[in-house]
Amino acid sequence: MFATGIESSYPVIEGSDGAPLRVDEMEKADHYRRWQEDLQLAHEIGVDALRYGPPWHRVHLGPGRYDWEFTDGVMAELQRLHITPIVDLCHFGVPDWVGNFQNPDFPRWLAEYARAFAERFPWITFYTPVNEMYVTAKFSARLGMWNERLASERAFVTAVKHLARASILATEAILKAQPAARFVQSESSEYYHPVGPDAIGYARHLNELRFLALDLAYGHDVSGRMYEFLADNGMTREEYHFFLDRGIKSRCIMGNDYYATNEHMVYANGKVDICEMFGYYMITKQYYERYRLPVMHTETNNRDEGDGEKDARVWLEKQWSNLVRLKSDGVPLLGFTWYSLTDQVDWDSSLTENKGKVNRYGLYGLDRRIRPVGSAYRDLIKTWRHQVDNDFICLG
Repeated sequence: MFATGIESSYPVIEGSDGAPLRVDEMEKADHYRRWQEDLQLAHEIGVDALRYGPPWHRVHLGPGRYDWEFTDGVMAELQRLHITPIVDLCHFGVPDWVGNFQNPDFPRWLAEYARAFAERFPWITFYTPVNEMYVTAKFSARLGMWNERLASERAFVTAVKHLARASILATEAILKAQPAARFVQSESSEYYHPVGPDAIGYARHLNELRFLALDLAYGHDVSGRMYEFLADNGMTREEYHFFLDRGIKSRCIMGNDYYATNEHMVYANGKVDICEMFGYYMITKQYYERYRLPVMHTETNNRDEGDGEKDARVWLEKQWSNLVRLKSDGVPLLGFTWYSLTDQVDWDSSLTENKGKVNRYGLYGLDRRIRPVGSAYRDLIKTWRHQVDNDFICLG
């Protein structure tokens, strides 16, 4: 399954005046006005599926209250174009009335929204209940960048347990309305390399932490060290057993996102630098061996600077080659995604600066003109379509 996505992040950051500021990537990329054009571009490039996150903060107005007008139009057009939506219900933020990821009621409200969505669109079968749970918790509660803008281990554990619980409750709610649903847990695929022997312990901790959200969502028993970390930072025995006792893993597809920023060099003093060493193949293999689930490459991109490794087309070829090798080595690969359809805005600052800076990550520019990487992806789809249709990569 070849896919792209509409970048739909909507975290809350601290604005220049110190007041909370909603960052809405759909608004910044002019998608609310040009959505029909965008869906047509996705159709023309030849993708089978579109990762799409309806704006939860605009749709869910309060308990039991919804504004479906925009989403109704988008879903109807996707159905008309025969593009499979992979519906992303929570993408880095929550409605203002929910607050943030420290709110213990957040999982309940996401489940309510998920059930209402599935009942309104009974033909949709693919969902991502929560996009990148680990990154959401890390940026919101460990690095102090988004939403609650906290920076502590306790806040991080609280956010992770609420995000994983929300994913499970949303999954269960959707299955009540759509028993045939399948769930693509899009998650950042990370790895931490120790710079020296004195950094091994910290790198080991971070390499366990990267799995934590999926461990909880999939009911995977964590190590003794990680259990102590969770207990030390507020997770009760009863909360932990909630995750062990819920069985949603069998309905899931593991989505692995990989960017050049997903690998890190770790120093003994806690400093962490970005690097690219192992690549998608090796890191995804680690995740697969841990969970043994079908895999979909759910996000990748690189800046289109047209120069050597900075040419996005080179990155596309590298990611596709990694995927083909994984499939050849026995990993059940279900799809590939270049994310996103159009260029993004202000991701160079991880959305923390509201400058309107265009990031050249898309298959199309914000003028909706195709980029060289867009032409390359269209050609890749055409070249590999026959093999994909013959069960090389399929959803079965």
